[in-house]
Amino acid sequence: MEDIVLKLAVIGAAGIAAQWFAWRLQLPAIVLLLAAGFIAGPATGFLDPAADFGDIYRPMVSIAVAIILFEGGLTLNFTEIRETSKAVRRIIMYSGPMVWGMGALAAHYIGGLSWPTAIVLGAILVVTGPTVIMPLLRQAQLDARPASLLRWEAIINDPIGALFAVISFEIILVYVGLHNADNLPLLFLSGFGLAIGAGWASAKFIVWTFVRGHVPEYLKAPVLLSSVVAVYALTNMVLEESGLLTVTIMGVVLANSRIASLTDMRRFKETITTLLVSGVFIILTASLSMDDIRSLDFRAALFVAVLLLAIRPIAIMLATIKSGATIQERILTSWIAPRGVVAVAVSGLFGTLLADAGVEDAGRMVAFSFAVVVTTIVLHGFTLKPLAAFLNLKKASKPGILLVGGSRWSTALAAKLKDADVPVMLADQNWNHLAEARLGSIPVYFGEVLSESAHHAIDPKRFSSLIATSDNDAYNALVCTDFGPELGRNHVFQIGRIDEKARQSLNFTLGGRPLTKEPVSFLDLREKLLDGWTFQLTRLTDEFGWKSYSDSRPEGAIILLWIKPSGALVFAATAAGTPGANDRILSFALPKDDARAEAASQTARKAEATAAVKTAEGNDSVTIDETEGKTT
Repeated sequence: MEDIVLKLAVIGAAGIAAQWFAWRLQLPAIVLLLAAGFIAGPATGFLDPAADFGDIYRPMVSIAVAIILFEGGLTLNFTEIRETSKAVRRIIMYSGPMVWGMGALAAHYIGGLSWPTAIVLGAILVVTGPTVIMPLLRQAQLDARPASLLRWEAIINDPIGALFAVISFEIILVYVGLHNADNLPLLFLSGFGLAIGAGWASAKFIVWTFVRGHVPEYLKAPVLLSSVVAVYALTNMVLEESGLLTVTIMGVVLANSRIASLTDMRRFKETITTLLVSGVFIILTASLSMDDIRSLDFRAALFVAVLLLAIRPIAIMLATIKSGATIQERILTSWIAPRGVVAVAVSGLFGTLLADAGVEDAGRMVAFSFAVVVTTIVLHGFTLKPLAAFLNLKKASKPGILLVGGSRWSTALAAKLKDADVPVMLADQNWNHLAEARLGSIPVYFGEVLSESAHHAIDPKRFSSLIATSDNDAYNALVCTDFGPELGRNHVFQIGRIDEKARQSLNFTLGGRPLTKEPVSFLDLREKLLDGWTFQLTRLTDEFGWKSYSDSRPEGAIILLWIKPSGALVFAATAAGTPGANDRILSFALPKDDARAEAASQTARKAEATAAVKTAEGNDSVTIDETEGKTT
């Protein structure tokens, strides 16, 4: 008993350590998880999952895969697929069967596998695992369209590939005389129909119970998790592995429903999924024996090469003809197709079943699957970012700032950041507040930044930090609280509190970090701007360092942040150190030159008066259907 507990603890610790090192070193997490599993299993023999966990090994992995696919389905919102829906449909409908057929031929004629094993393996390799794609997309920072294309294909194709394997296996059983062919069509139709119907109905029932208040808030996440496992198990009783399709449909339906607590549940599921992906990858890799590895020869290597360099590109290029996808997106998709947990888990299941049915080389299917998984994870993990950059499908790599709340102060800050070559966007739901920014060619978003449409239009992942700068302290806190989990609590800031009295102050768990070390309110910043204060950018050198700057800077100057030569942003309020040579310090201060200060003050007051006149005349009225939610 103690030995099993120790091994479970090692699996958990190794998985999270691999995830942390991957984040710290900017490496694909799956590569480190594979290395950890290999060391724990084939290399040292410390972990033998089949022997250590006995009969619960495969059910445990199957349930984990089901939860992972459900969480993936929760990320699929129909709003984001509008521009790529045709390409996704064609990839699923046409490229999947082509990969199955060509993969089976290659496995038999090139890999040397028997027809039963080759046919099932070809079906399994249709999948492109979300367990691998999700971490890669998180690090690669692709544009929205190619990222949506890869994510939808990976999540939908996983259960489809598993069901292709089921169909192949059942046909083989009929061929060898172990099943009756008359019942096969009915079995498939009933299995597919039940999987889709059960997924849709269970999701709608959950939505109804949650919206009507039949489930308290603290039970919603546990009810959702237990429902996924129950629905998966029940549909699997009708047709093996059809439960994977059920939970995927269930996740997609829930993702496109209007449940207020869906965000909280999604974050809980993301936490569970991260733990499950880490553990399952280590366990499955550790289950590989040295005999399996040694069974791989040059024919297996040639099969993997043909699969990656010929079969996948041919299938994608043919399937996406006139699909609306650009040639760059088609090239990226034809290369990026890493396999993951589902491929290994399903190959292990059907390898055992085929062996029981008398197929002699069924055990080699697991080794072939692992060869494909390891090769695709390593190659695609390390080539996705450079290939996306080469094809110009990568977002701006420089850290950017999203400013929420349009005003003359935030507009001036955005202009200075733009001059410093820092990606910036100013968001506000008042068109007049964005007028000066638009005239200055500063990217803006007109609309409510907390809306669902803003999430898809702005894509917060383009920005490394957020600063809430509106005149409403509670709204600033709400924005920071909402964006905090996505950007990181250390990367959301707001201007100082207007009133820190006990009756007006907010709970410390709400809001973001203060932008300045000494709290300065919106009104104080506005008055300073009217008095002639300006944003100033100062570069430090070896001769003019931090001490010289500190001694010479204007009295009362507010240091906001400094920009490293690499483009990284360091906010003064949370910085552990001081700026160094070649860092550029962004400050808000009164110019030492009285003439410059007076000119800045007159300009600010004139702009303030002009804005007041425009507001009084009603020139800020804009038709919502023409402008709401637009970015420029």
